[in-house]
Amino acid sequence: MKVVDMLKHKRESLTKYPFELKDWMSPTIMDYWTEFLSKANNSHIVTWVKEYQLVNSKEAMSPQPQEIKLIPEAQAVLQELLPLIGEEFHVGEWAVIDQEKINQFAMVTDDHQWIHTDQERSTSESPFKTTIAHGFLTLSMLSSLTDSVDPQNSQFPTAKMAVNYGLNKVRFPYPVKSGKRIRARSRLLKVTPIKGGLEIEKEISVEIEKCRRPGCVAVSVVRIYF
Repeated sequence: MKVVDMLKHKRESLTKYPFELKDWMSPTIMDYWTEFLSKANNSHIVTWVKEYQLVNSKEAMSPQPQEIKLIPEAQAVLQELLPLIGEEFHVGEWAVIDQEKINQFAMVTDDHQWIHTDQERSTSESPFKTTIAHGFLTLSMLSSLTDSVDPQNSQFPTAKMAVNYGLNKVRFPYPVKSGKRIRARSRLLKVTPIKGGLEIEKEISVEIEKCRRPGCVAVSVVRIYF
């Protein structure tokens, strides 16, 4: 018996012989019995079941995603990366964040907040006793810090192109003070085949020299095409 037919049969039976069932009910449930029968008579339950079946039938008829076929170069990179998931797979070179670089970033972005550009005021009023880099300056350097834009030192030399697809999460746990050196440490989180290439998800932590806390932690999504 189909579910709809079963519910219809139960509904008709309960409507025809309500008092027999009521004898077994607690007083609390009995108070709602009339309302329940009213809803059953209005075919609400049957309607819900039909709607559920309709949704399931549409999902069953929807086209399934096609399997992505990778060219040999992409397949080779995939096989190389899969064992590294969860591991730190790249540590970049140190880079200095000096005041000139901070000032240039302030000019480009029109962000001249005194904690970044006013060295005298920062020395006397800032809790860090010096100017600090913009958080977005540190973030903007991820491509350079991870060697993603160095044509002489490509992480994926067989790929034709790498595209910054976005960021899933960004935090700035500690400010980068002017004059400090930073470097990026990358941990592989996920590798997914896509049409024409691979999508690589990695957690990047920006290490500050001689500092326990990182200046930035971001989950970066990069797509490489072959």
